[in-house]
Amino acid sequence: MGFGDLKSASGLKVLNDYLADRSYIEGYVPSQADIAVFEALDAPPSADFYHALRWYNHILSYESTKSCLPGVKQPLGKYGPQNVADTTPAKAVEDDDDDDIDLFGSDDEEESAEAKRIKEERLAQYEAKKSKTKLVPVGYGIKKLQIQCVVEDDKVGTDMLEETITAFEDYVQSVDVAAFNKV
Repeated sequence: MGFGDLKSASGLKVLNDYLADRSYIEGYVPSQADIAVFEALDAPPSADFYHALRWYNHILSYESTKSCLPGVKQPLGKYGPQNVADTTPAKAVEDDDDDDIDLFGSDDEEESAEAKRIKEERLAQYEAKKSKTKLVPVGYGIKKLQIQCVVEDDKVGTDMLEETITAFEDYVQSVDVAAFNKV
């Protein structure tokens, strides 16, 4: 896991490919993950790696407030695509003998057949419930959420309901009313 050595062209290519469809290393806002990867770069990426350069310049604008960004900074190898081997130079690691001692006595390796069956049933139930969501495809990979509600006009007006829904600006672009049920 990880980007590899970000000082080499191969590491920068992995970073560039990773950022081709993402704005940040993790999530939808800049975080400590972005700062960790940013600090691993010793210079801005070349123009050949335009996704990485765009991301670098954007994170550079947060340099004065980088300690205020959310998240917890982890080692560089924890970030990036899953299928890339970490080729960053290994630091000296202290040998901890207590790593293999399980103080609470849990044996995760020996999972019973009954527990596996229950886990599979719950996953199947979750997938069935998830497939019944009201997402309707619009086009080009865009989906809209359709919901039904009955509005009691004396308590909540439809305008108030639309304002409340559109307050989630990061997730909602617009609200269309297909039908009304007023009580």
